Amino acid sequence: MDIASGDLELAQVIANWIETFAVVIIGVAAIGAFVRGVAQGMVRRGDAFDTFKRTLARGLLIGLDLLIAGDIITTVTVDQTLENVLALGLLVVIRTFLSWTLLLDMEGRWPWHRGDKPAKEG
Repeated sequence: MDIASGDLELAQVIANWIETFAVVIIGVAAIGAFVRGVAQGMVRRGDAFDTFKRTLARGLLIGLDLLIAGDIITTVTVDQTLENVLALGLLVVIRTFLSWTLLLDMEGRWPWHRGDKPAKEG
């Protein structure tokens, strides 16, 4: 399939905007998590760190998904080399692992255990 130069440029612009949006989301999530954690700490001390972690993890998950989308667009449309496809595969594996560990930390269960309830502490 032959893709026109203008289409490649558009795909790259879209990928760059998606990646920029992902960085903004992660930054806003970090600031929001801090503010929410401090606010929670003023009300109940024990819950502040947990609130911070959960809020930050949600923003990171959204940001990671968007970063993967931007990488896929770039690799599939712009840089179709074996080296870039392998790099994309490695990035997807790393980001998937990060997503799983964030979800495990947030919800106390692995993603494939959707129906299970987390183990109770104590």
